[in-house]
Amino acid sequence: MLLFFTLGLLVHFVFFASIFDIYFTSPLVHGMAPQITPLPPPAKRLVLIVADGLRADTLYELDEDGNTRAPFIRNIIMHEGSWGISHTRVPTESRPGHVALIAGFYEDVSAVAKGWKENPVEFDSLFNESKYTWSWGSPDILPMFAKGASGDHVYTYSYDAKREDFGSQDATKLDSWVFDNVKDFFHAARNNQTLFSKVNEEKTVFFLHLLGIDTNGHAHRPSSREYKDNIKKVDDGVKELVSMFKHFYGNDGKTAFIFTSDHGMTDWGSHGAGHPSETLTPLVTWGAGIKYPQKVSAQQFNDEFLKEWRLENWKRRDVNQADIAPLMASLIGVPFPLNSVGTLPVDYLNNSDLFKAESMLTNALQILEQFKVKMTQKKESTLPFLFTPFKLLSESEQLNILRKARTSMKQEQFSEVVYLCKELIDRALKGLSYYHTYDRFFLGISVVIGFVGWTSYVSLLIIKYHSNVIRDVSKQDKKPGHLLTSSFVAIGVLVTFFLLIQACPWTYYVYCLLPVPIWYAVLREFQVIQDLVTSLLTFPVSRLIGYLFIFNLGIEVLVLSFFHRYMLTAGLTAFASWPYFTHLWTRAKITSLCWTFFSLLLAVFPLMPVVGRKPDISLVMSSGLLVLLLSLFVVISLIKRKTSLVEEKLLVYLLQMLSIALSMYVVYSTHASLFKKQGLPLPNQIVSWAILVSSLVVPLLSSTALLQRLCSIFLSLMATYLLLSTGYEALFPLVLSCLMFFWIHMEQETLQQSGVSCKQKLNFGSFIWMTSVEPFSLFSS
Repeated sequence: MLLFFTLGLLVHFVFFASIFDIYFTSPLVHGMAPQITPLPPPAKRLVLIVADGLRADTLYELDEDGNTRAPFIRNIIMHEGSWGISHTRVPTESRPGHVALIAGFYEDVSAVAKGWKENPVEFDSLFNESKYTWSWGSPDILPMFAKGASGDHVYTYSYDAKREDFGSQDATKLDSWVFDNVKDFFHAARNNQTLFSKVNEEKTVFFLHLLGIDTNGHAHRPSSREYKDNIKKVDDGVKELVSMFKHFYGNDGKTAFIFTSDHGMTDWGSHGAGHPSETLTPLVTWGAGIKYPQKVSAQQFNDEFLKEWRLENWKRRDVNQADIAPLMASLIGVPFPLNSVGTLPVDYLNNSDLFKAESMLTNALQILEQFKVKMTQKKESTLPFLFTPFKLLSESEQLNILRKARTSMKQEQFSEVVYLCKELIDRALKGLSYYHTYDRFFLGISVVIGFVGWTSYVSLLIIKYHSNVIRDVSKQDKKPGHLLTSSFVAIGVLVTFFLLIQACPWTYYVYCLLPVPIWYAVLREFQVIQDLVTSLLTFPVSRLIGYLFIFNLGIEVLVLSFFHRYMLTAGLTAFASWPYFTHLWTRAKITSLCWTFFSLLLAVFPLMPVVGRKPDISLVMSSGLLVLLLSLFVVISLIKRKTSLVEEKLLVYLLQMLSIALSMYVVYSTHASLFKKQGLPLPNQIVSWAILVSSLVVPLLSSTALLQRLCSIFLSLMATYLLLSTGYEALFPLVLSCLMFFWIHMEQETLQQSGVSCKQKLNFGSFIWMTSVEPFSLFSS
């Protein structure tokens, strides 16, 4: 049985790992030729300012008194530059956002396995293409762009990571550090001839990463005074920065400024998902090569934001976040980042139509290069008769569009060139997605076949050993015929040969060959399948249809609950009425009523607001007290019943009750400490880690009686869960566990009604294989 258990874990591990090969593979390709606009750029240098975690609405809106929180930025919008919304993509995290801004592509999803911290695959970026880049800010962001840069021309200046504390200090100091260090840098450049020469080179980038707003948002919420005051602090810092650049470079008009954010933030201080508060970020640009403000009487956007922000008269130009990278490359005349998938927003450029057309053509060629490399790679690893090219962008179609674009360029029909290039970019991006997901269907089918086979095999074993469907189990243990064995060996050889000639990765062999032995094991149980079919044919058709209908209805409810949480409420409400349609109501009325009560109580949770919006520590404390009272009742009952609960086992329950009390104290004291901006106390950290580690071990020391062991597991889980709770969610595992205990009780009633014998002890073998469990008595020894 241990071998079967181990094989099951291995099979499920393979199925889990397949997710990363099917959905989380890197979209990046290498080997493309750099593409650069063959015309002089409008700017010599670029200043990129990223206010981490800044929401668009919080920057653009007016406060309660009708005043702007960022007067300098608003003045830029109205008198000097262009503005709009930068639309980010999920995941709305800092690293993916900065990769989209600076490298022009949406984060390599394989980075999720490394917590969005490291580069799974090296990529090109604006910084790498620049002559020099100087950057200041968080140690979590800056190193990843310096790490992949070729040569020694990307310089980073970061503060200590310990400064990034959500609760122990004023987070605006993080932004003050950046602005102060930039000032010190330029002051030093005046006295250092080598540095002075470098900063006066063309194609240079200055990057300021401002983390204060994000930190204050996490700690105090975006509606807090701290978050909004930090915006004013950043606005003042940007104003001083712009003045310093003008003074240092003699007001030469060759500096372009980009002010934006990597992601927004929800009202309750989180980000990562796709809510508009997380995906809508500000974009304000001004300086060399940027179009001046344009007053309009009507906008192309129908949302209510413009009126709320009182910016309806200034043209708004929205972009996708990855579009900012080609915009910056175009402004300073460096090659577009090789992996960029952004489309140049020409509406932001204040330059000749020829420059715009040439820039768009460069953008199209750069993305087309990626398409060609991706197509070549896939074509080389696929058998010729199985390869299906992307029809919308065949080689002849590529040449045709490029020929038309160059002809229009010669005829000075620049608007037509821009249109054709956008069409080419759109098709190339679709083609990139097509080839990136080329093997997804094949791998998905292989995994599904394997998973269905494993599910079928386990189901057949359960039917074989734990039901009365099979006539005689001893007759089932026959050796398989040579034909069956030979057939599956041949299938395995053919699959291996098919993958070998296509030079597939070794993981493909695992996903495609795993179903072979699984289905071999399934077909070995042919007699069980035959007996099952015979049994189903004798089953009343109306009841069979009814069971299938209920089963499918339950599956639909679960699927719909992913999109509509209240469907779980409907399902749990239906569950609450289950005992009244069976004999359980007459045999165990109190149990049935308790089942109904806890089912309806659990049904309330999907209707509650999203966890984390408003912390309510009193609910966490209430949950802890209820758990303590429940555990105290259990211990007293065990002592009164005079069971064989030895002193060591009693100490286990007392230790777990102490863990619950400590968890309550840690939550309360941590909340108070963060409220006072004193950070997370060290003793709380030590106690929290001790509770987490002990919760994995202590249940193993409890009694082996089934319900007593389950109570011990419940207490350990609650101790850890309380540490992670901020509100009503702390009550959820308590209600769920009570419902599950009564479920076990009802199953016991059903088993006893069927005359099934009962086991008294819980052990590894019986836990896996025995259908009979002890009677529902918490106090069995």
